[in-house]
Amino acid sequence: MVKQIFTHKIFLLLLLSLLLMIPVQSIMELNRERQAYRSQAIHSIMASSSGPQRLMGPILVQPYTRSVTVEQEGKRFVRQEQLYRYLLPEQLDIKANMEVTPRKLGIYQAQVYQTRLTLSGRLPTRQSLLNDATSPLDETTELVAGKPYLSLVLSDARGINSVPELQLGTQRIPFAPGARLGDALAGIHAPLDSLPQQDGTFHLELNLQGMNTLDIVPLGKESTLLLAGNWPHPNFIGDFLPSSRTLSPQGFEANWQTSWFASDMETRFNRMMNGGDSHLSTFSVSLVQPVDHYQLNERAAKYALLFIGLTFISFFMFELLKGLRVHPIQYALVGMGLAIFYLVLLALTEHLGFGWAYLVAALASVLLNGFYLSHVLGGPKQGIGFAALLGLVYAILYSLLQAEEIALLLGAVLLFATLALIMMLTRKLDWYQVMDYSAPTTTWAAPQPSTSDPSHQ
Repeated sequence: MVKQIFTHKIFLLLLLSLLLMIPVQSIMELNRERQAYRSQAIHSIMASSSGPQRLMGPILVQPYTRSVTVEQEGKRFVRQEQLYRYLLPEQLDIKANMEVTPRKLGIYQAQVYQTRLTLSGRLPTRQSLLNDATSPLDETTELVAGKPYLSLVLSDARGINSVPELQLGTQRIPFAPGARLGDALAGIHAPLDSLPQQDGTFHLELNLQGMNTLDIVPLGKESTLLLAGNWPHPNFIGDFLPSSRTLSPQGFEANWQTSWFASDMETRFNRMMNGGDSHLSTFSVSLVQPVDHYQLNERAAKYALLFIGLTFISFFMFELLKGLRVHPIQYALVGMGLAIFYLVLLALTEHLGFGWAYLVAALASVLLNGFYLSHVLGGPKQGIGFAALLGLVYAILYSLLQAEEIALLLGAVLLFATLALIMMLTRKLDWYQVMDYSAPTTTWAAPQPSTSDPSHQ
């Protein structure tokens, strides 16, 4: 009978551990919902200001008009076709200073930046292009050259804070709205009277507002970017990493450099303008939060089964070694206290950050379970001992969450150490005796007749 009770209790504890994963899964779903709310808040901020910026340019565009004779239903018509030649800079040097200001909507925030960009370099001149026989520059019987213009492409033109001015040689030319590179590309352009003659040097300054990320396409035959900002946790992404970078609590500074030999930019750009592959290499920096609190909450919840299982194993070992009985309801209450920890952690994370939220939620769980177990286990000494053990497990879990690169190693060491401790504590335990153990039985004897019974007198 006792053997059956022992087996049934093990089964109940396994079932209880699995049932407690239902509220944990609900908390994980709630975590994903909060992530979706954050994305909606960021999109709301983006809709009222400007989104991530992608800068491409400057691009020198030379339009041509060609007359084409077509025949339709026996009649001939002359149709005008528009052709374009795209000339990329021979040298492109960009300096940018980024001022990041977090903008909040409720409890959520996005990184909004103001960037002052200085673009300088050298454009192809008419004289240098005359030596290029790949396509004509002057008017012919078939092609009529139009007014060229310099185009600057932006992913969100709302981020332009002031009208920039182009300095081309000795000329100063204000920009006009529209990139004039097709309907799919937004931006600005500067109309020119003609292609640069002898001096193709250019200079322009642009005040640009964006959010979260900044991408710059290195169009120049030789391209460099020097970017500095006050955000202490930049994430350098894109197709090229900085050749050098400096990080500090006050901000960062990074330097990129590339050429057409590495990017094949001229071929890719012309392929994109002809409707082909639109992917162009970029210098990129991301200003998102260095730690995703929701991701850490989800990772913490994934350890819930291991966490609850270790606690139940500790109780069960206490039962075996001390002879104290813990009711399954008491197991369930302690397990619910451990599960609610993840809900408290998620709620506090949105207001305090993950580190402080984890500390407060862990202390609350340790104090609650320590108080309860001091009565369940027969005294404050046992309750304090289990509270200390629970605090140690919380500390180990926090280490697993922070050390992402060695999380698997730490988890394996924890499981191995737990198994080794259980084997050490039970090395002299007679499991057959435990399975057959029964409470002391009462010996029943036949009732003895009382001497005061009249029938025996």
